[in-house]
Amino acid sequence: MDNYYSLLGVPRTASIGEIKAAFRDRAKRLHPDVAGKAAEAGMRRLLAAYQTLSNADRRFEYDRAYRRFMGKKSGFDYRGFLKEQNNPESLAKLIFFDFLHLEDDEAVEVWTRAGALEFRIENYLDREDWMDCSFILAEELDRRNRPYEAFVLLAALIREERRKPYFRHFTEEVESFLRNLVRRRLKPAVDRETYAACLESLVGLGFPRKDENFWRKSLAETLLELGDRLNAEAVLRRKTPR
Repeated sequence: MDNYYSLLGVPRTASIGEIKAAFRDRAKRLHPDVAGKAAEAGMRRLLAAYQTLSNADRRFEYDRAYRRFMGKKSGFDYRGFLKEQNNPESLAKLIFFDFLHLEDDEAVEVWTRAGALEFRIENYLDREDWMDCSFILAEELDRRNRPYEAFVLLAALIREERRKPYFRHFTEEVESFLRNLVRRRLKPAVDRETYAACLESLVGLGFPRKDENFWRKSLAETLLELGDRLNAEAVLRRKTPR
């Protein structure tokens, strides 16, 4: 199966210049104007690989996750083995395996059939694998216009990262993803009560003061829309950490 490097046709030691050149070469052949509408899925996969490998932080995370999860699983049909099993742990590993090999549609479908947010991947994967898998899953859910599910996953990741750092230098990208999701896509996708609950879960989560103020202001406005003036005023009276 393809991984990001094999899809672009570059070695794992490839420079940024080599990655960009490989992407341009393959993109020309897969562009819908050349290959037709049928090539859209391939172009999306190619773009996902390029966006990951051309960003130093994202590439580091992908390499780390791939080495850790796949390091001891070469030499046999691991995906086939996982699909033959009938237990939650194998399903969780199958989801992560498919993400690492650009089988995003299959991974999201398996996760959804398993119960979506009710399927607690953290119960079946090592902590680091769960965190990497959840971030990739959140990205794919957001691309599929499922922002609430993406939000729940990202908020859980931030809480866990605050408890015990893992992403470290990559945390800023996780935070930026969640920030943009809340500001641009979450509110139209959920009812007011759900939106208020999401904002409440972000207050005091350790975001910069500017973000904290936005969460509080938006929460107060939403509570007012719900007719809850008492709690709206209480939210605004809380002190924002400096």
